[in-house]
This record gives sequence, structure tokens and C-alpha cells, in this order.
Amino acid sequence: MQPAAAKWYDRRDSVFVDFCVEDSKDVKIHFKKSKFEFNCISGTDNIKQQNSVDLFGEIDPKESKYRRTDRSVLCCLRKVEAGKSWPRLTKEKSKCNWLSVDFNNWKDWEEDSDVDLSSFDKFSEMMNTMGGDNIPDLDGAEEEHESADSDDEKMPDLE
Repeated sequence: MQPAAAKWYDRRDSVFVDFCVEDSKDVKIHFKKSKFEFNCISGTDNIKQQNSVDLFGEIDPKESKYRRTDRSVLCCLRKVEAGKSWPRLTKEKSKCNWLSVDFNNWKDWEEDSDVDLSSFDKFSEMMNTMGGDNIPDLDGAEEEHESADSDDEKMPDLE
């Protein structure tokens, strides 16, 4: 068995750990108060992956959840002490070669308002609605800018 590569980030009431495992099967996650364990079989080669993490702080095992996709397994670890920042995921200060910080999702929430827009429930809802024909137009250029550009002029007819 080998550890699965993972990225993590901290939020006001939760810590998120995203295990980067494609085509995962037999996903088993055990949440404990100060530890959690991740097991799965991934890829077409059926590689057994296992991670055991002694956590920096305590979590609520009953409120912690996970969501599996074709490309990863995202775990939401609900903090016992909401509002307390975790400087690292692990209890020990030593570096784990399979773990890195997810800077794309990192947010300095200590300076923000009490509204945490990235809760796991909203994330789950977003994931459930993705993939259909109802994909919103993220460009929005037509709505934002009604001004005429030089390339918007009508082209002359060909002779």
C-alpha cells in the first residue's frame, strides 16, 4: 500500500482534505476525534492507497463527511472548535511527502466576515448541479459590456 497524494485547506468551521485519486473504488474513511483514516483502490492498476492522519486539532466525527468524484475524494472535517485556525493539518510538525497545501482554495478567513461561503453543504449542492445542460455562461461579456467594439461592426458583403 502507498499513501494517496492530498491537498488540504482550512476554513472557519472545517478543514478540507482532497485526496487526488482517480477512478477510486472501495473508498473507506474512518473519522475519529483526533485522527482520520483513508483507504481506497485507485486507477486501472488497482493500486491500494492508505493514509492515516493524526490531526492538529479535534474534529466532530459525526459531522465530518466526504464526497467521491471520478478524480478525487474530498473530505470535510468539521472542527470541534470553530473559528480556531489550524496552521497545519497534522499533529506533528514534520512534513509529509504526500501532503501539500491547496493554495487555490486557501482563504485568510480570520479577517473576513462570519459568512463562510464555502461550506461543504454548498459545495455538495454545486457538485450535484454540475454536468448538465444548465451550465451557466461564465463569460458574461455580453451582459457586462454593451459598448460596440470595432470588431462588432457588420462586415461588408462579398462580391
